[in-house]
Amino acid sequence: MKRKIQSGAKKLANAIALLSAELLLVFIIFFISLATLIVIIRQIFYRSQNNFDESVFNYLSQHVTNTNTVIMQWISFFGSHLFLVPAFLVFFTFIFFRYKSKWYFIKAVTAGVSNLLLMFGLKFFFNRPRPLIPLLKEVPGLSFPSGHAFMSLTFFGLIIYFVYLDVANKWIKWTVISFLILIIFLVGLSRVYLRVHYSSDVIAGFCFGILSLVILFLMLHQIEKFNAKKLPEHLSEVKNI
Repeated sequence: MKRKIQSGAKKLANAIALLSAELLLVFIIFFISLATLIVIIRQIFYRSQNNFDESVFNYLSQHVTNTNTVIMQWISFFGSHLFLVPAFLVFFTFIFFRYKSKWYFIKAVTAGVSNLLLMFGLKFFFNRPRPLIPLLKEVPGLSFPSGHAFMSLTFFGLIIYFVYLDVANKWIKWTVISFLILIIFLVGLSRVYLRVHYSSDVIAGFCFGILSLVILFLMLHQIEKFNAKKLPEHLSEVKNI
């Protein structure tokens, strides 16, 4: 029994060693997001507890000022459809002309469109009403997960992916990535500050966004590998004709 455990541990260590540090980080973030999402859904929808949401509202209410409200409204715009729809179209166009291989364009469009559909599906499924105490005005629609959080993470997450692929200078790369992560966080914060979403809505939006992007890109990567294997076989068949 001891030898089997040692053998299993050795195999696991060897498998982990084969993973790059980046891929390992992605999987860690993936499982943290999954665990967080499970806890949130359990607390909100099964136990009907929202003490955390109320605590965050109470804390942020101490920092409500006219200046902060204007800033948060401005930041919130970067997660709205008024910004994201044209921004996605510009981004898709850039990717189409930037890369000779149209596979990158297909990846970007698939991620953007599928996450939009997933976001609407999740809102309909969970059917959670918005907070009853908006700071400025009532916003239509459902609350869980936050669409601003979900789609801003999708959009800026895609940019992060391509920045990571393309930018060679590490200092520039990680500066840009850190800045984009900050924007994503601030968009989520703005929705809670404005009291149009609970904090759990925003966190869930981030978690769903991370999970969907990781799963989607893994699936697309497998399709890419499958097609790469099939193409040489197809070419060899053509040569033999």
